[in-house]
Amino acid sequence: MNKSDLVNVIAETTGLPMDAAQHGVEGLFNAMAEAMEAGERVTLANFGSFRVVRRGRRVGRNLHTGEPVPIPPRRVVKFIASRGLTQKMGARPAEGIAA
Repeated sequence: MNKSDLVNVIAETTGLPMDAAQHGVEGLFNAMAEAMEAGERVTLANFGSFRVVRRGRRVGRNLHTGEPVPIPPRRVVKFIASRGLTQKMGARPAEGIAA
């Protein structure tokens, strides 16, 4: 599911016009991004939480030559699923997901 699919589902389930649903989705994502940029954790009840973590400097490998490539430290978003979401996913067969 991508952003436009999400907008379509919201418009259908709420009866909102497509442009209102799109503005709502954009507003939600912008608010979440701004909160995480400010160092805040974003928690959505019964879904999960997003937070920014710092990844330290590490050494990767060039896939073609095998030589070491330094990877600088950076900030990344980490998602932690809620217990309820994890239980829902665990109760379903893993179709189409490579192990």
